[in-house]
Order: sequence, then C-alpha cells, then structure tokens
Amino acid sequence: MSTRDIAIAITIVVALLILLTMLLAWRRRLRRDAGLSAPLGVPEHAEVLRRDEVLYVSTTRHDQPLERLAVSPLAYRARGELAVTDRGIALCLDGTPTVFLASSRLVGVDRATVTIDRVVEPGGLIRIAWNADDETVVDSYLRLATGDPKNLITALQHLVTVPDDAAAPDTGATR
Repeated sequence: MSTRDIAIAITIVVALLILLTMLLAWRRRLRRDAGLSAPLGVPEHAEVLRRDEVLYVSTTRHDQPLERLAVSPLAYRARGELAVTDRGIALCLDGTPTVFLASSRLVGVDRATVTIDRVVEPGGLIRIAWNADDETVVDSYLRLATGDPKNLITALQHLVTVPDDAAAPDTGATR
C-alpha cells in the first residue's frame, strides 16, 4: 500500500465517522424532542383570509434562534403555503400534514434576521412564537417566497391574543 492509498483510506474513515456522528446527534435530538408536536388539522369553518407561499426554515427554543427543536412534523425545512384564517394559522408544508396554530396558541409575530442554518437580509424572516404545550414556547421561522412580509406580519399580529393576566392594570379610576 502506498502512502497515497493510506491517506485516501484515512480520509474516507474520517468522513464516515463525521457522518455517523451527525446521524447519531440528529437521532438524539429527535428522541429529546419527541414530547413536542405541532397541532394538526384546520377547524372546519375557518375562513381563509390570505394565502402565501413560504419556505419553512426551522423551529427553535423561544428567543434562542440557534437551538433547533425537532418538533413533529416541523423537524425539516420545506416549501409550502401559509394560510391566515380567522381562527389562526394553517401551515401546509410539502410532504407533511397541515399544522394549525390557533390564535390562542400564538404568543407573538415579528421579523428576524438569523436562525439555525439561515442568515438573511435584516428582517427577512418571519418569526412566529407559539405555545407547543402549556410550559413551552417555541419560535418557528418562515421566509416569504415573494414580496415584502410587512402585510403578512400585520395580518398575523392581528391573530395574537393577549392573555387575561396581561390586561391593563386597574388604576381604580372610574369613568
């Protein structure tokens, strides 16, 4: 065996070890996040207000854009359609069941520039913060396929409900 053959063999072994490590890490992440899932199915009488083509980028821990979560069925990047309804958001991604985030689950909607695996122009991503369960808030990132996301963000922000405990404090004043 020549030194060239040994170098090639070492390179192949290192590459395979890296791929194996990546696979094991992803499987561990899937197990870790198995308890989290996005709600499926659209309510029967939801009125669609607008539809937009989007690229679903990722879901992360709330306010931690570099900590990916493997929330089922939002574990992988995909193209699809975002439908804004009078009751919430329907996310129809290629190859997955429709995810429906009811208004009561929504925590906030704003713009973002960075998330895991993606850096775009300032404000080029739409960040939707929502309750995955009673104790866990997550952020899902979308990129609008065409156009400025300003109008879409405004429509989404109208869906966010304010919790009862966040209402204006009682000042004791009477009218």
